[in-house]
Amino acid sequence: MAYKYLVIVESPTKAKTIEKYLGRNYKVVASKGHLRDLPKSRMAVDFENDYQPDYISIRGKGPLIKELKKYAKGAEKIFLASDPDREGEAIAWHLAYLLGLDPNDNIRVVYNEVTKTAVKEAIKNPRPINLDLVSSQTARRVLDRIVGYSISPILWKKVKKGLSAGRVQSVALKLIINREEEINGFVPEESWTLDGTFQKDKKVFEAAFYGLNDGKKLKLLNEEQAKNTLAKLSGNEFMVADVEKKQQKRNPAPPFTTSSLQQDAANKLNFRTRKTMMVAQQLYEGIPLGKEGSVGLITYMRTDSTRVADSAVSETYAFILDEYGKEYARTKAPVKKAAEGSQDAHEAIRPSSDLRKPVDIEQYLTKDQFKLYQLIWSRFVASQMQPAIFDTMRVNLANQDLIFRANGSKENFAGFRKVYQDNKSKDNMLPDLVVGDTVYSKDIIPNQHFTQPPARYSEATLIKALEENGVGRPSTYSPTIETIQRRYYVKLVAKRFEPTELGTIVHGLVDTYFPRIVDVSFTAEMEKDLDAIEEGKLEWVKVIDAFYRPFEKHLSIAEAEMEKIEIKDEPAGFDCELCGNPMVIKIGKFGKFYACSNFPDCRNTKAIVKKINVKCPLCKEGEVIERKSKKNRIFFGCERYPDCEFVSWDKPIGRDCPKCEKYLVQKKVRGGQQVKCSSCDYEEEVQK
Repeated sequence: MAYKYLVIVESPTKAKTIEKYLGRNYKVVASKGHLRDLPKSRMAVDFENDYQPDYISIRGKGPLIKELKKYAKGAEKIFLASDPDREGEAIAWHLAYLLGLDPNDNIRVVYNEVTKTAVKEAIKNPRPINLDLVSSQTARRVLDRIVGYSISPILWKKVKKGLSAGRVQSVALKLIINREEEINGFVPEESWTLDGTFQKDKKVFEAAFYGLNDGKKLKLLNEEQAKNTLAKLSGNEFMVADVEKKQQKRNPAPPFTTSSLQQDAANKLNFRTRKTMMVAQQLYEGIPLGKEGSVGLITYMRTDSTRVADSAVSETYAFILDEYGKEYARTKAPVKKAAEGSQDAHEAIRPSSDLRKPVDIEQYLTKDQFKLYQLIWSRFVASQMQPAIFDTMRVNLANQDLIFRANGSKENFAGFRKVYQDNKSKDNMLPDLVVGDTVYSKDIIPNQHFTQPPARYSEATLIKALEENGVGRPSTYSPTIETIQRRYYVKLVAKRFEPTELGTIVHGLVDTYFPRIVDVSFTAEMEKDLDAIEEGKLEWVKVIDAFYRPFEKHLSIAEAEMEKIEIKDEPAGFDCELCGNPMVIKIGKFGKFYACSNFPDCRNTKAIVKKINVKCPLCKEGEVIERKSKKNRIFFGCERYPDCEFVSWDKPIGRDCPKCEKYLVQKKVRGGQQVKCSSCDYEEEVQK
């Protein structure tokens, strides 16, 4: 063979990129992820022998393992270059076992970015496999296997087959159910405001009732208080009683961690968590940039650290000087305390080079890749820039002993906002006012308000809640959210999570019989223990044993005392057209559906469809119904399908366009809904 050194990475894309960097003496191949794992068919944890896991080669990976062994025989030296995290370290350890390598030899290569410089430097400085990292990953894998494979069979027997309970997923479900209980138990509180429009010379501005001239804020609790307060006003003349002007600084946000990237991508790009991680993986592994070849555009995307390498800080400082000027360049990076338990050996997510501006490489990227790269690039560059400065103004307006207050602000210096808009404020200028000036109210309107219940979790806010509670780690958020949806424990309604009846039942049982599993603080403490194993401070076997001893007792109690729950089928209200027996509503893997009560003799099933009371604009006969795609995305189609093939992602509203007479649809936009023509450029105002 024509190579001296073998390098094994995880993905084929990364293998191609790295092989070009290293030259002809190196052969770079991919393990395509894990090669060994616990078997799916059994617990595979030896409780009599210190909880040792019984790893086997993953089914279907035999030919790949054989191929890797063949490549290994022809190499003088083998480097294991799987991803730079706990899971990647475990993959390297399994590879060492399969290839007969000594994990204590210098065979492990770690780099945070797939660039020529970083990869070559890593190859020069291999190290032994970090067995503390491997132990931590082993503990996590064994712990999750014990929880899942112990509780799930009980749920199968007591409720229905196909259910599962996991360590992190059970806490995520608990958060969603607790939030739903808060919403259901919420009692709105009434309040009123007096909102006024005022004028100084020809300039109009807004102010609202604040309180009396004693300086304290006064809350108006009902309509009577609002009207009584309004009646105390004498005419429409107000005197400027107080003016406070000052400057406020707003510091840039730190560079992205996995969690903050997932949240920002959801809020700004409307990306689902899984999509964000998939696109970030592509950017990390390498994108072909024409003559420059394939380049990793960002650093590793699974991290909870905001640390930045000194070389990146220096490069960014020079870039900002050249691109924006000295006044925008931060001379000293802000000191931000790392999150407790963060793997600070990693860096934050950042571009591998600021010099690759998004606009310059847009032609090489897909739309999604460009959007995410631009978000990461701008957030990082902004993090190294000066704060934004705002001129703020607060004015008190007096009439009798009543005070109305107006607040205004204007951006004085853009700072980091020149690169990254945080959408936290807009200019709201007040006229030049000094104490003693007279202004006039144009109108003052009493408005009723009610406190709102807490919002249901979106993907972004659920990830934030898990992170704030110390539950899970960057790599677990996406699969956790997917699992609770796949099991139909929760459903997404208008991009917010609602618990299902099934999810509520499962949570109730787990909460009753395994309270520690759903206890947020206990799960967070367990994460700290796993981190301590990684740092070499705890032995993984002792951590698992401390968990399993009390857990084993809970298992015995649950087996003996948990009552069987029958999820009764709801009558559908019509009969089966095949056999005449009543149809019922069942709960399945993907939600509720109609099924014949004569199952298994009759296997007739139907999807439950939602009519929107609009005639099909194509055939004019059937009604339009709401459907779901394979990816769970809502679309609209004719109930007469396949006889009528009308489909639309946007909701038809039952009116024709006054311009071209095609059908109108309702589209979701920021601030509400917008009515547009399905064919021409006609549109109506946004309904807020």
